[in-house]
Amino acid sequence: MSEKITSKNLWGKLNLSSLDQHPEFKEDSVREVVIAPLLKALQYKEENINRSKTLVNPFLKVGTKKIPIHQYPDYCFNVDGYFAWVLDAKSPKESVTDSENLGQVYSYAAHPEIKSTYFALCNGKDFSLYRTQAQANDLPLLNFSLSEIEHYWEKLSMFLSLNSFQAGKIFTYETTTATAKPEGFDYSTRPLLEEIPVRKQAAKRHFGCNAYFTRQSWDIVNEYIKNFSKPNDLVLDCFGGSGVTAIEALMLDRKAIHIDLNPLSEFIVTSLASPVNQNEFIDAFNRIKKDYEKEEPITKEEIKKALKKYFSPKGFKLPKGSDVETIEDLFTDKQLAQLALLKYLIHKEKNGNIEMSLLLAFYNTISIINKTFHETPKGGGNHFGYYYRYRIAPRPADRDTLKTFEGKFKRILEGKKEMSSKINNQTFKNLTIKKGTATNLKWLQKESVDYIYTDPPYGKKIPYLDLSIIWNTWLDLKVTEQDYMQEAIEGGEHNKTKKDYNKLISESIKEMYRVLKYDRWMSFVFAHKDPEFWHLIIETAEDCGFEYKGAVPQKNGQSSFKKRQNPFTVLS
Repeated sequence: MSEKITSKNLWGKLNLSSLDQHPEFKEDSVREVVIAPLLKALQYKEENINRSKTLVNPFLKVGTKKIPIHQYPDYCFNVDGYFAWVLDAKSPKESVTDSENLGQVYSYAAHPEIKSTYFALCNGKDFSLYRTQAQANDLPLLNFSLSEIEHYWEKLSMFLSLNSFQAGKIFTYETTTATAKPEGFDYSTRPLLEEIPVRKQAAKRHFGCNAYFTRQSWDIVNEYIKNFSKPNDLVLDCFGGSGVTAIEALMLDRKAIHIDLNPLSEFIVTSLASPVNQNEFIDAFNRIKKDYEKEEPITKEEIKKALKKYFSPKGFKLPKGSDVETIEDLFTDKQLAQLALLKYLIHKEKNGNIEMSLLLAFYNTISIINKTFHETPKGGGNHFGYYYRYRIAPRPADRDTLKTFEGKFKRILEGKKEMSSKINNQTFKNLTIKKGTATNLKWLQKESVDYIYTDPPYGKKIPYLDLSIIWNTWLDLKVTEQDYMQEAIEGGEHNKTKKDYNKLISESIKEMYRVLKYDRWMSFVFAHKDPEFWHLIIETAEDCGFEYKGAVPQKNGQSSFKKRQNPFTVLS
C-alpha cells in the first residue's frame, strides 16, 4: 500500500474513539469496517487468512469421557505453511487488555494446531499485540489507539506485515513503546477539535478512584493529547488536580509532568499511578479486612478505647462559614474510631506502593464516612465537596465503614487493572509528580515541553486548600502558609483578592510559555464567566508572544484560540 498510513486513509471519517457509543457497531462491524482495511494495509490476501478455523481441545475430560470443546478464532494468518499469528475481534465496549479476553486468544495461539508466534486483539478502538511464548508478567509488544496508527505503523508493520514473516527474516522482539514520528504530523497546523461528548464514567481509572473537585472528563483530555502531541512527547499540567492529564498522557505513551500546590493532588496521582501486584494488593486488603472485623469498635466502651489507642486528627480549625469549628466535629465518635483503626491497619503494610494504594481507598472512604454526607433520592449521596463548604447534613447518612472501604478498594483495583498495560514498573519513570506552583517552573528548562493541557482554579468558586483540610489532616499531608499565599483563587480563608488571583494566573501563563517548545500547543481549560478574565488571558498571552488566529466556538461551551506559530488554545 503506497499511500501513507493514517487513520483517515484507512477508515475515512469514522470516529474510532467513540465506537463504543454506537450500540449497532458490534464485533462483526469491527471485522468488516476496521480490521479488513488494516489487513489489506499489512498486505494480506485471502489465501493468507483463515477465518473462524475450528479448533478442538483434545485435553478436556470428565472422568474418562472426552468432552469435545470447539474454539473459533476470528483470524489465523497462514504464511509459508505455518500460522504466524492469530487475531480476535472484540466489540468496542470490550477491553483488548482484559485478562479473560487475553486468556481466550492465548488459548488459540498456543493450541497444538496453531502454535503461532503472536496473538492480537482489536476492538475497533484499540489494538494490542503479544508474544505467545512471553512470560506471565510480560507487557504487550504493542498496545495503542487505532486513531493514532500513524505513530505505530512502523512497528506494527515490522511485527505483523506479510513480508515480516518471510523465510530467512531475522526477528527482533522489542517491548519498548513505538515512538515513530511519521512525516506529515505538523504541530503548527493541528486541527481544532469539534465537540467531544463527556464520558466521565467510562474510564475505571478515574471514575470512583478519587473524590477530587471538578475533574476534567478523561475522554476530552485524551482526545486533546492525541491531537496536539505524539507518542513519547512530554505533556505538562501545572494545575494538575486529580491527575487526569498525567494519567491520560501515560495511557497514550507520552511522558507526563503533574504539578499542583495541594499535597492531596500529589498524593492522589502518586497513589493511583504506583504499580502494584494485583494479587498482593488483594491479599493486603483481605488482611486488613480480617483484622478490622476482629477489632471494629462498635460499643461506647470500644469506641472510647479506640480513640485513645489510634490516631485521629484533632484541633485543626475549619474555614469561616463551616457549620462546625474543628476537624473532629465533622465526625461522630464512632466514625473517628473506625477510621482511625482502618488507617492504623493500612500503615502496617510493608509494601509502599500497596500502602499508598490502600490509602487512596481510605481517602475516598473519608469522603463518605462523615457528618456532611447524606443520601440522595436516586441512591447516591453528596458531601461537603458538593456544597463547597463544610456543611453538616440535616440527616447525615450512617454508612458502614468497612463496606464503604471495600467498595472503594474494588474501584481502585479495577482502575489499576485498566492501567496496568500502560502504567507499570517499566513506564512509571515517565511520570514526574511535584508539589509546586505554576508561577515557578524554574526547574524545567526553557522550551522543554511538547504540550500543555491545564485546568486552573475558577476564581472564587472553589477554595481547594480550605476544602482539602478534611483529607490532608487524616493523611498527614502538610499545607504551609506559603502554599496559601501561592494559591490562585479569590476569597477563601486568606481573603485573596481578584488582583491576587489575576497576578498569579498571569505569572503562570508566562511560565508555561517559557517552558513550551517553539511551534507547540497549550490548551487552557476554564469555566470562568467573568469577561475581565478572558481579557487577562488574551493580553497576557499576547505579551508573552502568542499570536491568535481565531476562535472556534463548540456546542458544549468550549472555545479554542490558535496562534500562527506557537499555537495557544483555550477551552471555556
